Amino acid sequence: MLCFKRGGRLIKILVDADSCPVKDIIFEVAENFSIEVVVVKNLSHDIKNDYVRVITVDEGKDAVDFVILNNTQKNDLIITQDYGLASLVLTKYAKAIHPNGWVFTNNNIDGLLMNRHINQQIRKRDGKLTKVPKRKKEDNIKFKNLLEDTLTQILEK
Repeated sequence: MLCFKRGGRLIKILVDADSCPVKDIIFEVAENFSIEVVVVKNLSHDIKNDYVRVITVDEGKDAVDFVILNNTQKNDLIITQDYGLASLVLTKYAKAIHPNGWVFTNNNIDGLLMNRHINQQIRKRDGKLTKVPKRKKEDNIKFKNLLEDTLTQILEK
């Protein structure tokens, strides 16, 4: 696998595979860009793809997050739905994008974490929140475009 270098080192994509609906898109785009992909998953997920490296961890709380964080370096790209993990990788000068096709930034992470906290409090009190809408084809297109644009930006720096 030929991988791109940025600042003298190889960049990679790290995927938080727990409930990631866009794995196939990530694998396709990464292979087109010749970027290494590291998928971190727990024992309950089965991922087979010859292009990617898969790391399997125990099902402990935050086990996947700790492996991703420990393997993240500057300019790496992390794909996650986990706001807490995203906030931590941003401190390592890595990029983080959500599978729904938007970017975690230093400007939006505090608000996202606060909303997560408020939603947790509501769930504790009321037991539920509004239903999450079903994923659409447009969501996948939006994510793929963002992934390609983000990789292009990283590689052009």
